[in-house]
Amino acid sequence: MLWNTLLLALRAIRRNLMRSFLTILGIVIGVAAVITMVTLGNGATRSVSDQISSMGSNLLMVMPGQRFGPGAEPGAPFKSADVEAVRNQIPGARLVAPLVTKAATAVYQANNWSTSVTGSSNDYFEAGNWQIATGRSFTETEERAGKAVCVIGDTVRDKLFGRQNPVGSEIRIKQFACEVIGLLKAKGQSSMGSDQDDTVVMPLRTVQRRLSGSQDINRLTISVRDGVSIDAVKEQLLDLMRERRKIGENEDDDFRVMDTRQIAETLTSTTKILTMLLAAVAAVSLLVGGIGIMNIMLVSVTERTREIGIRLAIGALEREVLLQFLIEAVVLSSLGGLIGIALATVASILLAGLMNVPYLFDPGINLLSFLFSAVIGVIFGYFPARRAAGLNPIDALRHE
Repeated sequence: MLWNTLLLALRAIRRNLMRSFLTILGIVIGVAAVITMVTLGNGATRSVSDQISSMGSNLLMVMPGQRFGPGAEPGAPFKSADVEAVRNQIPGARLVAPLVTKAATAVYQANNWSTSVTGSSNDYFEAGNWQIATGRSFTETEERAGKAVCVIGDTVRDKLFGRQNPVGSEIRIKQFACEVIGLLKAKGQSSMGSDQDDTVVMPLRTVQRRLSGSQDINRLTISVRDGVSIDAVKEQLLDLMRERRKIGENEDDDFRVMDTRQIAETLTSTTKILTMLLAAVAAVSLLVGGIGIMNIMLVSVTERTREIGIRLAIGALEREVLLQFLIEAVVLSSLGGLIGIALATVASILLAGLMNVPYLFDPGINLLSFLFSAVIGVIFGYFPARRAAGLNPIDALRHE
């Protein structure tokens, strides 16, 4: 009986192919939208995690000021003595890289490019997970003497040198010439959307003397030793910097300490919330599709009233008529779910490529969307099926 009922449902669907397609269109769009949103959201979350990892692991960043954004007080910059204090008094700190960042224009022959110049030490490369693609990093003599040497990012190389090897060439930064001694391996965009490869790195003293004109340090990047608690090192840093900056017991910090783990958790939780929100909005179209199925099934019951009356008159049970129309609704919604999954797969692959995020197939959301579409068919198909099964055979046979 079940097999015959399924065949009857498929025959009814095939009899009105265009109407059946238009009926399931809402389900198709809903399933495709939900799966696509979740898949792209998962890809964006993975992309953010990878970008945070590219910044370096077990990192703490100490910056002056209480917070980011407009209206925030800048806070006093750090000094070289602060760097030495962290190195000597924080045993969990493996690497301590002071940073000074200035915007400048780099010039090579007829090409010029506005970029970011970072002054730091060799610890900056290791702490920040930078790799030298060609050339070398700074020598101890170059760091101590503040020599005019630099290591450039891949974007700067592309803008000034094209694809040729820049090592050994000289570029001009403001009023002085700087020898390119190394090229950094490309990293791509950061989690904040900035280009990490658009950078020129020089020894700290070079930037302080020739660009900033002061001994101020804008930021400290600290790599924590493996096996040491980041939270414990963070607490030690807070106590040390409060002591050195003479902050009273009841006074607020005029600096902030952030770790990459905290940044990663914040950004990934944000992307997950946005993904769920977009998926919930897209799921509304599934309900709209279910209402469309109920509407068409009611029309189908009206059109086939005499057929229903004949079946009931020759001995068909009410539950058999109910099952016939219920299966028809479930087949329609399930078919829409399958088409939606296929459409979502194609759309997700294309959009992931355009958005430059990884495509991550999630079997869970695909199965859940299909099951949800089938449940929509049961819920919205039950009322028309109940109405068909409850028809009086005599009244149904009189129906024109």
